[in-house]
Amino acid sequence: MLLWLGEYLMQYYSGFNVLQYITVRAILSVLTALIFSFVFGPGMIRRLSIHQIGQQIRDDGPQSHLAKAGTPTMGGTLIIVAVAVATLLCADLRNEYVWVALLTTLAFGVIGFVDDYKKLKYGNSKGLSARQKYLWQTVCGLAAAGFLYATAAGDANTTLYFPFFKDWAIPLGALFIVWGYLVIVGASNAVNLTDGLDGLAIGPCVMVACALGVFAYVAGHVEFAQYLAIPYVAGVGEVAIFCVAIGGAGLGFLWFNTYPAQVFMGDVGALALGAALGVIALLVRQELVLLIMGGIFVAETVSVMLQVASFKLTQRRIFRMAPLHHHYELKGWPEPKIIVRFWIITLILVLIGLATLKLR
Repeated sequence: MLLWLGEYLMQYYSGFNVLQYITVRAILSVLTALIFSFVFGPGMIRRLSIHQIGQQIRDDGPQSHLAKAGTPTMGGTLIIVAVAVATLLCADLRNEYVWVALLTTLAFGVIGFVDDYKKLKYGNSKGLSARQKYLWQTVCGLAAAGFLYATAAGDANTTLYFPFFKDWAIPLGALFIVWGYLVIVGASNAVNLTDGLDGLAIGPCVMVACALGVFAYVAGHVEFAQYLAIPYVAGVGEVAIFCVAIGGAGLGFLWFNTYPAQVFMGDVGALALGAALGVIALLVRQELVLLIMGGIFVAETVSVMLQVASFKLTQRRIFRMAPLHHHYELKGWPEPKIIVRFWIITLILVLIGLATLKLR
């Protein structure tokens, strides 16, 4: 909307041309999402408390979490709305990549919303059954991946690129749809598994989203892309505005979600943010870099897989409890220590991911 407004007002004052620049609108996007979260966050928390929309705690989780029962949840709605408002206001709405990213995020947010609602309605931590949840994630993931494949401008848009190597690439062809589905759904569930401590998931989401915004900007700039030897994707630079909107909304939410949390994001936020990171990585052709930068999400997911496999095969557990953050809780680490250390690790991994822009 700002872009259209700037184009109209330029006939009266040339200074409005500044709104043509992605960097300017990206700054406005992050500020819009941040301010929106600050303004509407307290009211949302009060309403959630009034309507007794409180977190249901699993009986098989750490006993220290029982004290968190009743803390307002579904706060991820604030993140999604803030991201949507900032994106619709600041991005070029003629850009199909912006809509793919936004609609995929909203679709997974709806799945998470229904899951959270069922937990609250029936007063347990079950929510949607695993079969129902994965069914709708599959539908939405395949729809997004299928659309990207159908509208791909060339082979470069459906090729898997390896970080640190200029010439390592695998043309996927129609297999891109399967790969895209795995990236989106895998990222969505990985963030959901990580969302177990106050601020643990949102911190890495903010860092990874902003780093992917850098990739989006340079991938959409033909000269930068050629200089850095990364795939050029015409028009994908606008996705940077969506990325930093996640950063702004996430920081605003973290203001209320930091330990001890006033509100939890719930599945509505975790599933949506994970899907957002996955679809952005697909758009900028940096799925393997996402694996590096989102190493905490990967570690949390792998810890669950190893724990389940080990127990089924040997009746023994590798970790005291999975996902990984629960293991450190049971080892006696204070919750803030786990959170901050996971953030530090994510920052290091994000810097490594950004280094792939030049180290090829």
